[in-house]
Amino acid sequence: KGIDKPYFDKNGVIWLKVGADKRRVNSKEELRRLFQVSGQFHADELPTRAGVEALDKLRFRDFLRDVYKRKFPDEPYELLRLLQNMNLATNDGMLNLAGVLMFGERPEWIMPQFAVKAIRYPGNKIHVTNYMDTEDLVGPLQKIFNDALAFIMRNLHKVQAGRGVNAPGLPEISESVFEELLVNALVHRDYLVSAPVRLFVFDNRIEIISPGHLPNNLTVEKILVGNSNIRNPILVSYVAKGLLPFHGLGSGIARALDAWPRIDFKDDRDGCLFIATVHRKSVDELIPGESSPKSSPKSSSKSSSKTEQRIIELIRQDPYATTEAMGEILGITKRAVLKQVNKLKAQHRVRRVGPAKGGHWEVIE
Repeated sequence: KGIDKPYFDKNGVIWLKVGADKRRVNSKEELRRLFQVSGQFHADELPTRAGVEALDKLRFRDFLRDVYKRKFPDEPYELLRLLQNMNLATNDGMLNLAGVLMFGERPEWIMPQFAVKAIRYPGNKIHVTNYMDTEDLVGPLQKIFNDALAFIMRNLHKVQAGRGVNAPGLPEISESVFEELLVNALVHRDYLVSAPVRLFVFDNRIEIISPGHLPNNLTVEKILVGNSNIRNPILVSYVAKGLLPFHGLGSGIARALDAWPRIDFKDDRDGCLFIATVHRKSVDELIPGESSPKSSPKSSSKSSSKTEQRIIELIRQDPYATTEAMGEILGITKRAVLKQVNKLKAQHRVRRVGPAKGGHWEVIE
């Protein structure tokens, strides 16, 4: 314990305590992480192999104009000096990691691992081959954020919420919830871990998985009451200038929970991950007045009618929903869903457009 980490022995060797034992630190990655923990080094200031020519000049010009009210430098040496003064370039004339992530023209060419892998799975489990929607989100940090938010919102249910039939439905979960969680995932992740942020959408939840566990002595309990620890200070400083939606250190988690209390957080120190899980409501909760599809034999006809209506609502909310996914939501078997769907097709209430794989459903008004 102590504030002077990392510690050296008399021979200048750094030792890492592992349980009751110890071992030598013998890799650059471990050494960087130790200095990062002690606050003597930050991953976003790491130099890259990208020169000033890799800068997205239009994006940086707009940022200078909107935030600092100044023009883009005319001369290359003036541009380099400005980038260095803004902590976006190193003394040897290369962009640092923060400069590439925020203002690089094609950051994925320089740092391909720092992206977002987004997948919409059918059901509630990860599938090896089956998915309903997938996208690798790359580009500057602001573009990744916007694309990740759009991916989530297009895969959420839309609910009527008392609005007229001609009014667009409202998303089942407010967009502001995911704004806060995505900003945290992109800005506070551990950039010493060469892995993408993963975004998984299931029927019953959305998972945002960030590389790197909580830094230093932070715990889930501490972040829930507003404590924070800045892992990437350059990124945080520019996000605070309006690059991404930002409302102050330590307030994002609390704001997300105020808007949607059904969120769990997991600090996985063994797997070096931080996971935010947003739990979705079931169809019963989203559609008022609907009851469980299970019924007694005496009410089977009435129950069948309700199941048909719920299938129609599911198709309206997600035309690409599979019968397996609908069965998991409704609590019935895939065979039972097929029986009801075939009945609806025979009644000309729904129809299939395109092939069995890759097509979608349509409700016939």
